[in-house]
Amino acid sequence: MSQALFHLALPVDELDAAAVFYQEVLGCKRGRESTRWIDLDFWGHQLVLHLVDAQSMPQVATNPVDDEAVPASHFGVILPWEQFDGLVQRLQQHAVEYAIAPVTRFEGRRGEQRTLFVRDPAGNYLEFKCFRNPDMLFATDGLDYP
Repeated sequence: MSQALFHLALPVDELDAAAVFYQEVLGCKRGRESTRWIDLDFWGHQLVLHLVDAQSMPQVATNPVDDEAVPASHFGVILPWEQFDGLVQRLQQHAVEYAIAPVTRFEGRRGEQRTLFVRDPAGNYLEFKCFRNPDMLFATDGLDYP
């Protein structure tokens, strides 16, 4: 393993419905599993879905970004610019409702990026994004964000 990978565990209240979303809609491969959890290959990273009672699902606060209420608790992947449209098409084919529809943020600025938000069946927010210039992912100089 030449690059560090992340491991993320998420609560879900319906394990089968979540598995369908991640496998069939997003294309994640299924790994190890038990009756209460499933490992998934999330773009090369380990995502584990843990079954919890519905009343144990956390509430999500939001933060304003470019006039959108961005969920403060979310995760996702940063795709190459040219793969973003393919994901949008896949989501549309599966009639996935956007929490925040695909949008270009900071257009024409150094940190220009495309982003979208969806929710899995348990209500967990996922963000998928891409950068016009991937070198801007962690850039701090010359950016003019509010």
